[in-house]
Amino acid sequence: MILLRSLRRLDKLKYCSNGILLREVRITSQCVTKSTANSVDTKEKQPLQLAASIVECTPKVVKPYLKLARYDKPIGTWLLYWPCGWGIASAAAPGCLPDPFMLALFGTGALVMRGAGCTINDMWDRDIDSKVKRTLERPLVNGDINMKQAWIFLGGQLSVGLAVLLQLNWYSVFLGASSLGLVCIYPLMKRVTNWPQLVLGFTFNWGALLGYSAIRGYVDIATCLPMYLAGVCWTIVYDTIYAHQDRSDDLRLGIKSTAIHFGEDTKLWLTGFSATMMTSLCLSGLMNDQTWPYFVTLGVISTHLATQIYTLNINNPTDCSKKFISNAQVGFLLFCGIILGNLMKNKPNAKTKETLTKEQ
Repeated sequence: MILLRSLRRLDKLKYCSNGILLREVRITSQCVTKSTANSVDTKEKQPLQLAASIVECTPKVVKPYLKLARYDKPIGTWLLYWPCGWGIASAAAPGCLPDPFMLALFGTGALVMRGAGCTINDMWDRDIDSKVKRTLERPLVNGDINMKQAWIFLGGQLSVGLAVLLQLNWYSVFLGASSLGLVCIYPLMKRVTNWPQLVLGFTFNWGALLGYSAIRGYVDIATCLPMYLAGVCWTIVYDTIYAHQDRSDDLRLGIKSTAIHFGEDTKLWLTGFSATMMTSLCLSGLMNDQTWPYFVTLGVISTHLATQIYTLNINNPTDCSKKFISNAQVGFLLFCGIILGNLMKNKPNAKTKETLTKEQ
């Protein structure tokens, strides 16, 4: 009897201890769940960029179209706009600021045409985007917009772009219209060549020529061609960095890019293109009679590019994204350098002003 009672007590103790253990496991798992939920909430509550916040606050009917045009990611608009600003500032009369109306007009054009370019890109690439994690939420992939709606939206964007273009002189109208072919074929280049970034460079920097001609009524080859070449090299630099984010997906899908073509030699290639960019900008400045603030700015830009390339980690998508976005600063610095250098020039006399007015 004593032995049986002892065994029963042991069973009860065992049951109690198991119960306590189970309760502790439940408590621990609940804590882990709450902790995980809190971390998810923290990630979800991270502040959005201003442009993305504005897009998120728009009505559901409008939001997919704004996302299709990438208005929630304005970096592309800035990268398209700065070459326009370079051209406008370079064409300004010595000792004068660039035309504010033209800067605003080209800003509108950059916003609209960058959006149109993104729409065309997504229409071409919707099948590819559906196989890449980063692009799964694009409106043409997730079904928020169908192809018919995309065509209508594209027509509206191009109509606004044409309205902006028609505000310029006829030389610039034809020059601007000639770039539409590049806008349309660029999305196809990643399927046929290792150098789609080169075609993007030709497209994105057309504004350097157009901005100059909008002020002067012609393109000064000696000033504008080196500036255009510099812009093309700059685009290859920043878009190669951008393309490294999707390198593994591109390899899997058979998509071509300079990121894949350069591979582990990417930094060497980017250094070469950066050097060509800076040499071209020096030549453009000399041909445009630029003064010392311009060339000091080129030194600052060279330092920025060198630091960017030296610290770049091509195997870290987050780092590639940050480096890519930082290139908006390069465009802004050069724009300021052109303006400051131009303000240091001697203002034209009455006869020179009359000549410039006739040219415009």
